[in-house]
Order: sequence, then structure tokens, then C-alpha cells
Amino acid sequence: MTHTPSRGVDATGAAWAALDGAPALLDRLSSVTRDGALPGRLPVGALARACVGACALAAAELTALRTGGDVPRVLVDDGAVATAFTSERHLSVDGRKPVTFAPLSRFWRTADGWVRTHANYPHHRAALLAALGVAESEDAVAARLAERSAAEVEDAVYAAGGLAVALRTPEEWAAHPQGAASAGQPLVHRERLGPAPARGLAPLTGSPARPAAGLRVLDLTRVIAGPVATRTLALLGADVLRVDPPGLPELADQHTDTGFGKRSVTLGLGDRADRRAFDDLLATADVVVTGYRPGALDRFGLSPRELAARRPGLVVAQLSAWGAAGPWARRRGFDSLVQVATGIAAVEGGPERPGALPAQALDHGTGYLLAAAVLRTVTEQASRGGTGYVRLSLARTAAWLLSLGAAEPGGRSEEAYDDPAPWLTETDSPLGHLRYALPPVSFTGGPANWADPPGRWGTDRPEWR
Repeated sequence: MTHTPSRGVDATGAAWAALDGAPALLDRLSSVTRDGALPGRLPVGALARACVGACALAAAELTALRTGGDVPRVLVDDGAVATAFTSERHLSVDGRKPVTFAPLSRFWRTADGWVRTHANYPHHRAALLAALGVAESEDAVAARLAERSAAEVEDAVYAAGGLAVALRTPEEWAAHPQGAASAGQPLVHRERLGPAPARGLAPLTGSPARPAAGLRVLDLTRVIAGPVATRTLALLGADVLRVDPPGLPELADQHTDTGFGKRSVTLGLGDRADRRAFDDLLATADVVVTGYRPGALDRFGLSPRELAARRPGLVVAQLSAWGAAGPWARRRGFDSLVQVATGIAAVEGGPERPGALPAQALDHGTGYLLAAAVLRTVTEQASRGGTGYVRLSLARTAAWLLSLGAAEPGGRSEEAYDDPAPWLTETDSPLGHLRYALPPVSFTGGPANWADPPGRWGTDRPEWR
């Protein structure tokens, strides 16, 4: 096991710089590196360590502001990071293993290459089958896809409302209009949307130190990346209320894994009574985190600029798959599909078949960076005021990973990561007895676990604590 300070222009330094963090604070961060944690051809371990480290450092910085003390020391342990980045695989509910990818969510051969589909949700599965004109049969889907080009499948399935992406190399993605648009964006977009008085933050007392205590967070996110960000803010003390449309299906295990510390309500923004309840929540919210496609919430008057006008001093955090610019900006997307489009799957695979990262690292990494961006914005608002806007995308995180080069060489650590048990724990919950991954965000005096287990989806009241 190697315990080393993080110095120099490495991935952690790059992440912290993208957040406009003070370079001197990097001296407060140390890491425990372990061979075998998130192995791959690309340096996904370095990316994961960097995202978690930047988030923990942002939390430590805010802790110092609210306690009047020194910035606590941050420790990033590869074991904790690797376990947390695969948290959906480690979850168990009353001993039952989680349901992850559905049978039709996988790689398929086409007439000229490969595509990857995503059909975990019923409406996406139905759209895929409709686009292909086949019944729900893996053999039938395979036979139909083998007759068509990858690009043709990508276009046809998207036009039908489904999700399929053709395998590209990094060079092909760089030449694609969306690849160019994504690469042209900063890793973390930060912007001041308007004036507002300096944010008043009450002194932080008690143990453990939860630097986001008192912040009210409206969580309008789904799947993994956004919920990981808000799960992290909940760990740090924020009152996080996740809001979902009542008719949109949710995967129970996914919600359980990312629901720690949070509450969950369903509100239809097109329903008059539900909209009143939502507006009442927004009136006293401190942070709004959105994970829908750019522009998807504009019809409800919830664009970043409209939110800023309605609630000066807010922090608006926006997450998307492909980014806010380019021809794919309004397309749906998931981590597995972004890996395929950007060339990651081609790099991680062999000559016979595409590969994948050892974790849904684009989701998890972007989630921790998004939480870090919120924390850094809150810290800056305490002295500068203003309404903050931060924006990240899975595609931009993918470009960053590809830019980091080859994976780190092995043999640097005295211990291997071969058992996640030290970073797993158990608790009872309204959902049953849970085994789950502990949070990887760690700093001296900070929380080691969430204050509350997850509850049932959509069963809480639309009100702040």
C-alpha cells in the first residue's frame, strides 16, 4: 500500500484546476494507491481518484470556511474509490443481487461493425424493437442487426425514440461533429448568471462535519451520474429531495443504490397542483441539479437563466450525456453508449470484440465532479454572491479520460485491491436489509457514512425538512 501526497500536474490537479480551485490546497490531499483497482487499458483509476479527490477537497474547503479552521486533510483510497465506482454491483437487498443490464442492452454485430443498445427501460426497449420490426427475442434482434450497417441502425433506432450507438474509434469520434463540439467545451463549465447578495452560511458545529448542512437541493436527475452527485451532497449534510415525473418508470435497484441520504417525491410539472408544490419547493431551494437533456425542462420555465431570474443566489447544476452544443446535444445517452461513441470501447476491446471500462466511470466520475462544482460555487458565493451555473457532460469526461493516455503501470503498491469487503457495510432500511458501498469522499472530521438509508421511490412529501 502506498500513501503519497498528490503533487504536480496530474489528473487530480487537472480536475481541481477545472473547478478553479486554489492550487495550494492540493497539498492537503494524499492518496492510497492499490494495484488492481479499476484495471483497464485507459487510466480509469487515475480519473476516478481525481474526481473523488477534487470532490473531497471541495468539501474540506467548505468545511474550513464554515468552521473558521484550517482546511482538513483529504485522503483518497483506491479501495474505497473502486468499490464506490461499482456500487451498483455491490448492492444487495435482503441478500438479492441487483438487476443491472437487461438482455437487450449489449453489443451486437452489424453488417459492417458493432452497435451497442440500451433497453433497460420499457419504453426504450419498445422503441428498439419497433425500429427493427422484430419481436422481443435476442435471436431476432441479432439477425436483423446483422443485415444493416451500424450507422443505419444508430439513425433508425434514434428516430424511433430508442437508444443505439455505433462503435467508433477515438479518431472517428474526433472527426464527428458531436465529438468536435464536446471537445471544445471545458471539462467543468462554470458561469455567473446574475447578481445576488453574498450567501450567508451558518457556522458549522457538531461531529461529523457536514459542510453542506442547511443547503436545500432539488434533485431533478435520473440513472447514475446525477444521483451520484446528489447522493454525495446528501452525505455532506444537504437536504436532498429528488423529484421524478409520476409516469416515468424507474429501476428499483438503481434508485436504491443512489438514494442514500435523500428523500423522493413524484410531481408532474404539467399538473396544476403538483406545479404549485414544486414552485413552493423552488422558492426556498439553494441548489437545483438537473440531469435531463439540455432544453428538456425549458417548456416548464426551468432553463438555467429562468431559474436564476426566479431565484437569485441559486446554484444551477446541469448534467447531460453529450453536452450542450452539437448535433447530438438533445439526444438521450448513457455511460455505456458514450463509451462506444467516443472510442473508449474500441480502445478497451480487442480485435474481435469491443470492450468496456471496469466501471461506469463516466457516470460516477462526472457525478463526483458535479458535486464538487456545486460545493466550490457555494464556497465562492459566501464572499462574492451571485447566481452560479455549472455544467458537465459524460462525453466531455470521456474526452478527458482519453487525453490522459495509457493506464498506470502496475507494481506501484504494496497491496492489491482484490476484495471490496473493507469498503462495504450493511444496514436495515424501509426497503429491506441492505449491503452497500461506503462513500469514498473522505476528509479529517468528515462523515464516514450517510445519515439515512434510502426509502421507497416517490413516497415522501414534497416539503423541506
